[in-house]
Amino acid sequence: MRKIVGTLILLCLVLAGCESLRFAPTEAQKQNAWLHNRTAAVAADTAHTENASGKLQALTRLSKLQSGAFVSYCGLPRELPQADTAEDILAESSFQLAQTAVAQSAERPDTFQVADNIFELAIGISALLGGVYGTRAVRFLKEARVKSKALQEVIAGNELFKSQHTDQAGAFKQAHHKQSPETRQLVAQMKP
Repeated sequence: MRKIVGTLILLCLVLAGCESLRFAPTEAQKQNAWLHNRTAAVAADTAHTENASGKLQALTRLSKLQSGAFVSYCGLPRELPQADTAEDILAESSFQLAQTAVAQSAERPDTFQVADNIFELAIGISALLGGVYGTRAVRFLKEARVKSKALQEVIAGNELFKSQHTDQAGAFKQAHHKQSPETRQLVAQMKP
């Protein structure tokens, strides 16, 4: 029974993929969120001071309020960027920081690395539990880990073959046309 439950949990994790998983905010992302909050605040103050239209003033006030959520989500950075004035904010370093934060925000954990870490954790917990069930669980998890690694190697080999033999892509796809939708989805999520 435990083996079935463990298998179902593992299957759910694998099928869900890592798209919803994200790394914790980096220092650059935290600095960028804080800088965004300062940018929105200075823009709202400037719109008010320069007597901009009511619509623009309302938009910048809302932007200032919304950007507070980004800082709360990311947390405060260890070092706050200089952002007291519009000139400070519009420095080239602010644009570079924003570009770095955008690039880091797009990063996702590798599916196979997440699976390997889950296997490692589960093996450790099973070993701690000990006994007959613990020993069986460790054996089962080690086997599942080996199979996951094998699947990763097969997918990487297939992708390499397709990239090196573009003239055979049609035949390659035809050879795999009877795969189930679940298998296709799983492979698509695991492609490098």
